[in-house]
Amino acid sequence: MDYKLIEFHQNISDEELLSDIITTTKTLNKETLTMHDYDKNGKYNSSTVIKHFGTWNNALLKLKLPINQKFWNKQELFNNLETVWIKKGTQPSRRDMDNKELSYISSGAYLRAFGKWSAALTEFIEYVNNTFESVNILPHNSIQNDISHNTTRDINLRLRFLVMKRDNFKCCMCGRSPATTPGLELHIDHIVPWSKGGETVIDNLQTLCSDCNLGKSNLT
Repeated sequence: MDYKLIEFHQNISDEELLSDIITTTKTLNKETLTMHDYDKNGKYNSSTVIKHFGTWNNALLKLKLPINQKFWNKQELFNNLETVWIKKGTQPSRRDMDNKELSYISSGAYLRAFGKWSAALTEFIEYVNNTFESVNILPHNSIQNDISHNTTRDINLRLRFLVMKRDNFKCCMCGRSPATTPGLELHIDHIVPWSKGGETVIDNLQTLCSDCNLGKSNLT
């Protein structure tokens, strides 16, 4: 049996990976693709895909390919729950998870993972409130981009959700929210830019819609 050498193709782009997944899916004449099928038949390997997109399912979602819901991990379930919560502007119900306009993961996946909907909500809230891990701390006086930082630039789910909750899931500049403006995308922005020494802490973060965030970047 032949095995492909597992390697991380650091110079490969997201678009090239997604294109190869589609090509492999069509070559095998399948509706969707598993990691096993891709490792055997794809140009690259599933490890490279996961390195680029976080999970195999995330790549399939970008391509709008069907996903076997039995394989959702907790991080993916939490990410989707966060998205639904932001769209509604309030705590989602189990019924909301079966609304395809709000959620791409059905309530059944949460019941399989947590046993009952209330348990899924409880664990998600505990995850978000775990403030010890809400910021990625760097070694003291770490130097990145020639500026001393105590935190990384990346904003993880816990901190992102806490900032949006504090800002009532609304843009701090225009006041719009996904609950009243369907399709509106909210971002988390550093008030003092990270490139100018601003830290990734809740007091230096604000919620902006994509339009206001782009406008702010243009002004900067």
